[in-house]
Parts: sequence; C-alpha cells; structure tokens
Amino acid sequence: MAWFKRTKQNIATQEKKELGEGHWIKCPKCDEIMHKKQWENNFYLCTKCDYHFRIGSEEYFKLLFDNSEFKEFDRKVTSKDPLDFVDTKKYKDRINDTIKKTGLYDAIRNAIGEINGKECVISAMDFNFIGGSMGSVVGEKIARGIQRAIKEKCPYIIISKSGGARMMEAAISLMQLAKSSAWLAKLAEHKLPYISVLTDPTTGGASASFSMLGDVNIAEPDALIGFAGPRVVRQATGKDLPKGFQHAEFVQEHGFLDCVVNRKDLKDKLYQFMVYMHDKK
Repeated sequence: MAWFKRTKQNIATQEKKELGEGHWIKCPKCDEIMHKKQWENNFYLCTKCDYHFRIGSEEYFKLLFDNSEFKEFDRKVTSKDPLDFVDTKKYKDRINDTIKKTGLYDAIRNAIGEINGKECVISAMDFNFIGGSMGSVVGEKIARGIQRAIKEKCPYIIISKSGGARMMEAAISLMQLAKSSAWLAKLAEHKLPYISVLTDPTTGGASASFSMLGDVNIAEPDALIGFAGPRVVRQATGKDLPKGFQHAEFVQEHGFLDCVVNRKDLKDKLYQFMVYMHDKK
C-alpha cells in the first residue's frame, strides 16, 4: 500500500480583502449587485436596469449645481409643537431625534447656485425626515425660497419627495398648501419660472399643491405620484387598478406631467427650460 505525503505548500491564494458593510448596493427591481462607488458615479441609478433609487437633497444639490457648489440658506428653521402632540412619543422628541439621526432640520432644504452657469434657487425635499411630511417649516422654507428667487430675479425649482401632510401639526400642516400656492402666484407675478420635479414618492398635500403647479412639471421614471396611495385607492373603490397606476409614465399619459426625464439628463433639461422661459422675452 502506497502512502503519499505533500512535499510542497498549498497553492497560494490572494489574501481576501474585507470591504466592510455598506460597500455594495442591491437593486430592488432586478437584484443587480453593484459597488457603492459605481452606483454613485451612475447618478444613483442601477447600472443594469436604470432603476432610480431614492436620494436626498444633498445628492440632488451635488448632481445639479455646477461643480457641486451651492450656498444653503435658512438651514436651521425647525418646527414648534403648538399642539403638544403625543402619539408613540412626544412630537418635540420626534423632531429632536430625527435631527440627530439625519443631520437635517426638517423635510426640505433651500440652496442657491448655478446650473450650467445659470443661477437658480432649489428647494429639495428629504423623505428621511418623517417621511418627507409637510409641516409649517416646509411651507415657510418654500416661501423663503421664492423670496430669494424674486430677490435674485432667477428661476425657482422644487424637488418633491413627500408622503403628505404632517399629522402632528394638524390644520397648521394643511395651511401650508395654501401658503405655498400663494407664494408661487407671487413668483408668477414677477414673471419668474417655476419648475417642479416630482420624484418617488410625491403624494398627499405636496401633489395637491406646489408639486403640480409648475410652469413645467417633470418627473423621474417610475416615480409614484398621486394624492392617496394605490392601496388606499383600491380599498376605497373596491376595484383593481390599471397597470402602472400613479406611476410617472401613467400620469404623463393622462396629461398631468409635461415630461419624464432620466436623472442623468435632468440637469441639462432643467437648464433648457430655464433658458427658454427666463431668457426669452
């Protein structure tokens, strides 16, 4: 019986490099796995199917403003608690906890900068702040964004991403629909363009007011757009909904959107509309 003994070392293998948690992104639509840097360089889109991931105000500002340079204003405006509202926790505590968790002070941020050399003001919403809900701060910061656009005589853009009114502020939240609409009318009096960009999701009070009042209404592909969500509509009507119901392409087909634009093309499209509406006398 023969016995064999290994005389050489095992085949050398490359040392495994630990990338750590959070370095890989999985597409929820097609299950493609991509490296985080690759994903970021692709405008936060899936590299295989072009799925548009939800992103926040910081990402939009950096993607749209030239050289990712912008000046934020009215950053630390925060909500009060006039109703002393309590659900699973006090509203004051919910606000403070969300500020600590996200680094945001409310569900919208204002910034001024240039898109392809043309100055504009952008108000961008953040879904991570209590579901992008509209409270008194959202209405106030839209008003201040419009005031800044009027002062600088430049176009105004809102990037919507909202779950609707903020229940903790009750009627005060609903008043923001009228407040933001009134200030947009003031912007129109100064003959300054307002471009609305609807992203996933744009629902509730946002879609019932400023999000649908643009001189031009643009949406990202497959964004959920509507007043009540599909589940609520299905329950209320008791009927099956059409394919693609309340998604951007469906909404465009029914006349509520001017165009659906891939995020890669959004900056140039915004510039085209601003030049056409603002420079053309």
